[in-house]
Amino acid sequence: MFINVSDESITVSEDWERASLEHIEEISHYPVALIGDVLQRLGMMASAIHHVAGKASFYGTVLPILTWEGDNLAIHRALDDAKPGDVLVINGNGETNRAVFGDLLGEVCLIRNVAAVVIDGAVRDVEELSAMGLPTYARAVNPAGPSKYGPGQVGAPVACGNVVCNPGDAILGDKDGIIVISRHLVPSLAGKLKVQHGIENSFREKVRASIR
Repeated sequence: MFINVSDESITVSEDWERASLEHIEEISHYPVALIGDVLQRLGMMASAIHHVAGKASFYGTVLPILTWEGDNLAIHRALDDAKPGDVLVINGNGETNRAVFGDLLGEVCLIRNVAAVVIDGAVRDVEELSAMGLPTYARAVNPAGPSKYGPGQVGAPVACGNVVCNPGDAILGDKDGIIVISRHLVPSLAGKLKVQHGIENSFREKVRASIR
C-alpha cells in the first residue's frame, strides 16, 4: 500500500478467475440498455449509482471491495492486487456522509490501469477525477474524507446498486448506467447482442422509410 497503515483488519480472497477482457471488449461496442434487454434486464444497477466524474463509458472485470462505513482502508489494500482492466466495485454500505474515494486513490488507479470505480457510497474530488478521465460512478458526492482503520474485505462477492457482484464478473457502464454480467455468460453474449442489434436496426429502417 502507498499508506503506512496496518492492513490486518482486511480479509483478502485471491482464488478466483476473471472474465476475458477480449470478450468483454467485444460486448462493449453495444449500449448497456441493449445488453440489459438481451439479459432480460437482470444485473442492471439501481440508477442511484450514477456517473459523477471522468469518462462515462467503461468496461472491465469486477474487483469487489467491502468497506466499513466511511472507511477506505480496504480500497487501499485492494489496489495492491488490482490487474489491468479491473473495475473497483465498492460496497460502502450506501453511506453518503463520508467519501471513501478521491483523487489520491484515483492516481493509484491510473498507475494500476484500473478501468473504472463504482461505489455504493460517496466520492469526492470530482473535478480532479474528471481531469484524470477515470470513469467514476457513485451514490453521492461529499467532501468529507474517510478513516483508514478497517475492517473490510477484498475479493469476496459484494452488493452494489442492488446487484450481487462476484469477483471476475464483467461490468460495463455508459451514460445510461451500469450492468454486471456473470463471467460464465460472457463468451456467448456477443452473438446474441449482434442479433438483437440487427432486429432494432431493422425496426429503425422501417420507421424512417415510412416517413419518406
